[in-house]
Amino acid sequence: MRKSLALFFSLFFLTAAWASAAVSTFDDLTLDAESYWNGSDNFPPSWTGAFTSGGAQFSAHYDEDFGLGYWDGFSYSNITDTVTGGEAGQYNAIAGGSSNYAVGYIGFCGRVPTVTLPATQVVTGAYFTNNNYPYYSMVNGDQFAKKFEEGDWFKLTITGKDASGAETGTLDFYLANGRDIVNTWTWVDLRALGSVRTLEFTLTSSDTGVWGMNTPAYFAMDSLSYGSTDDSDGCFIGSISSGSLFQK
Repeated sequence: MRKSLALFFSLFFLTAAWASAAVSTFDDLTLDAESYWNGSDNFPPSWTGAFTSGGAQFSAHYDEDFGLGYWDGFSYSNITDTVTGGEAGQYNAIAGGSSNYAVGYIGFCGRVPTVTLPATQVVTGAYFTNNNYPYYSMVNGDQFAKKFEEGDWFKLTITGKDASGAETGTLDFYLANGRDIVNTWTWVDLRALGSVRTLEFTLTSSDTGVWGMNTPAYFAMDSLSYGSTDDSDGCFIGSISSGSLFQK
């Protein structure tokens, strides 16, 4: 009887932990093939809001105040072209893909791409890669930015904040380090940020001038996973697998 109760409670807590996990894959957002969304369908007037995937909200902004369509924050895309560079490649992930992904952009207005979770919780991690625009800018150089050499870098900083807005931690991921420029989807573990309500994404580069960063301020992200227990050392699973759950 005791073993049966132990088995029941082990299964209950294990199921609860798994059930609480969520993933923002962006595949729950509708797109035509080889297309993107940047908020332009909310215009006019200027629009600032968010889109939702997997329960998390992703900040977005679109306007035409300067006579041309302008967006910042997050967009989402399923473009598979990894060849196009320059501004024409601003919705492309250099790693490609056959499903939707998010593109983050920090424009001249300085709005920071922000993810708001449905509740304060631990973020397990996400996949990141370069956007085509900065990738080819760093590989070849362009009219605004230099070709990267040894000693150059392009860094994504992820900042966690709790429900009060207090910072819980920061984590850096180098999208480029010298001539080593990321061109694959790379998993980044974010559990070190602790329990967070929001994530903020900023970009910095060694190629910076009097007007700010010269490297185009874009990145791509997919499969943001959150809501799991903070079990970085595997203690929860380990205690079950060595206990009554697998007793015969």
